Amino acid sequence: MPLHRDDPRSVGGYRVVDRLGSGGMGVVYRGRSRSGREVAVKVVHAQYAEDPVFRTRFRQEIEAVRKVSGAFTAPVVDADPDAVRPWMATQYVPAPTLSARIRADGPLRGAELRRLALGLVEALGDIHRAGVVHRDLKPANVLVAEDGLRVIDFGISRAAENQTLTETGKAIGTPPFMSPEQFTDARSVGPASDVFSLGALLVFAATGRGPFDADSPYLTAYRVMNEQPELESVAEPLRAVLARCLAKDIADRPGLDELAREFAVALPEPAPGDAHTVTLRLTPAAGESRTPTEVDGASGRPAPRTRPRRLPAVAVAAGVLAVALTAYLFLGPLRDGGAAEAEGSASPSASPASRWEALPAGWQPWRTTLFEPAARGEEPLRDTSDGLPVCRFGEGALFCGGDTVLPVRLDALTGKTVWRAASVPATVEPDAYASWILDVRDGTVLVRQTLTDPPTGETESDLLIALDAVTGKRLWSREMNGENIEPAVVGDLVLTPDGDGRSLTARAPRDGAERWTTTLPAGYYCGVHDIGGRPYADCTAYDSGAPRLLALDPADGTRRSLPSLPQDASYVGSLDDRLVFAEWLDEEGAMEMAYSRLQLVDPDTGARTATKLAQVFRGTATMVNGTLWFATSSGQVTAVSPTTGKQLWQTRTSLEQPGEPVADGRGRTVYLASASGRVAALDARAGTLLWESFPRADHVASGGFPSPGVFVHEGALLVSTPDGTVFSVDPAHPDRGTASE
Repeated sequence: MPLHRDDPRSVGGYRVVDRLGSGGMGVVYRGRSRSGREVAVKVVHAQYAEDPVFRTRFRQEIEAVRKVSGAFTAPVVDADPDAVRPWMATQYVPAPTLSARIRADGPLRGAELRRLALGLVEALGDIHRAGVVHRDLKPANVLVAEDGLRVIDFGISRAAENQTLTETGKAIGTPPFMSPEQFTDARSVGPASDVFSLGALLVFAATGRGPFDADSPYLTAYRVMNEQPELESVAEPLRAVLARCLAKDIADRPGLDELAREFAVALPEPAPGDAHTVTLRLTPAAGESRTPTEVDGASGRPAPRTRPRRLPAVAVAAGVLAVALTAYLFLGPLRDGGAAEAEGSASPSASPASRWEALPAGWQPWRTTLFEPAARGEEPLRDTSDGLPVCRFGEGALFCGGDTVLPVRLDALTGKTVWRAASVPATVEPDAYASWILDVRDGTVLVRQTLTDPPTGETESDLLIALDAVTGKRLWSREMNGENIEPAVVGDLVLTPDGDGRSLTARAPRDGAERWTTTLPAGYYCGVHDIGGRPYADCTAYDSGAPRLLALDPADGTRRSLPSLPQDASYVGSLDDRLVFAEWLDEEGAMEMAYSRLQLVDPDTGARTATKLAQVFRGTATMVNGTLWFATSSGQVTAVSPTTGKQLWQTRTSLEQPGEPVADGRGRTVYLASASGRVAALDARAGTLLWESFPRADHVASGGFPSPGVFVHEGALLVSTPDGTVFSVDPAHPDRGTASE
């Protein structure tokens, strides 16, 4: 990864060559000594360098790695825990992490799984004999090198006899791979905790899913402490061994010597030429639905049919779908003669008049991130981010920005980063910078850019910037006062909040020429909706006053008040040029928004039509092609008629935290994407789940991020995820990946 402008050029006498990655506690660089020896240099973030407790922890990490240096770890070469920014240099191991390996190639089988299981048992044996407990064994902390695996990152490890730095009430680790005692009593964590983590890791390695996957770290923690692991996709006798590793009671977990013997039996070395997994296509009897069956080559036992499951929101790297779902993608409803399809649907190999539209000329599947080098313009401020990336499609390209993310243009056909805008002063810290792509109009990318004071979070600058869509060069900019009004793009106007925060000015997108200015009511926070090219200000009172809805004339900004809306109504879209608001219920402690009634507002007359929903519907509400959709965080999708309030259909998917649905050009297929980069296609009329793809995000960003975005480019799909991964797939062949997938 390229270096950032504020990265050091040397650390402790090692020349910094490039970045290997960054995390919450520090940055890891690839360094080179004067003799040419390459090392991995971990440098603590500046804000933690001032914390004496953190310095002590870092010193303990150095001591722990030195204690366990051996065949299964990357030994310490050099370190200085007393430097202004403490650092540690270890042997550089040019190898992918286990999480990246599984994401790229799928779950492990046969000899690969055997080598991993026995290698990790040996590695933990070395670590424990040195008197150290790792406490964070997970796929991202295992390197898969040609000469064997390496266990890395001892940042939260500790000597088995040293309990002094474990703070009461603080659970430290990665929830999907933590033991119950790490959540309940961190002081009691010992070698058996690493055995529990080993069991969870091996379930992930064998299936692509964790045994306690859930929607959030809190639900994951609850499942770890209170529920039995999900091991249905693991064949016996391995399942029984992993179940013992995952026992809630420490005393019920096996020791490492016992595990080594049991893994050797449960995972015998395959004979030369043996197939690890065979997927069979069965011909059903008349009237039966057709489904693929997976048979494990070792046991001959049909694996259980994959059912929708929820993935963890805090996984460092999302795993790919299990083999049964892969078989579904290859042999299921997308193929001729597969499972019964919704009426009017067609297979991907059908004629151009089928469900799937023609792909753009020159398109190929691609996958990239927002942090790749650009053909023109600036280097990225960071090489990774959970920074609220938001993208917009226009001018045959995808334009993206976010926290610490400079505006970029991605080519829709190839995924190449065409340009990255130089929109931030060189003196600004990356954490202070954020950009949002408002829209693309008239060959112009309209960007909101803010600069904040990191210690206080207060906005120091709020700027509207217009960039040329082809070159990325700045055309004009305008300082805004967005304290009370959100900027917006409506029709051929860009609307900017100016002056005292109550004035809204309409400008031409290309040159910023002022068209008109109007004043919005004081004491309200206003967003602006685009209904058929006309702006409508939706204003919420700061106190308990009634919301206000104002129609603005796009020609001169003349303001017209429409009847007030209920306080508990939120805008969800439009229907036949009518504004649709959904009334929500105030349910204390509810995990999902709940809605009971709709309000349809005629913008010309102000007439309001209320539609009582047939039942309380939960999830994120969105209008798409005349239908109201609700998507829950667990992947349930419900279609409702906005005129009758009745449910049209309901379908469960395995998407976790799905974004808003998007329809194709014909309105026949609806697509949703998850935070992990999993995509689902549903028949818009019947709700039939046509297919689900494997996850493509680098990791699942946790907390406070926007929904993943789906964009339709002729017959291709473009998808952006909260971690900054962006990719494009062929809806007719969602299993078809890039060369690196």
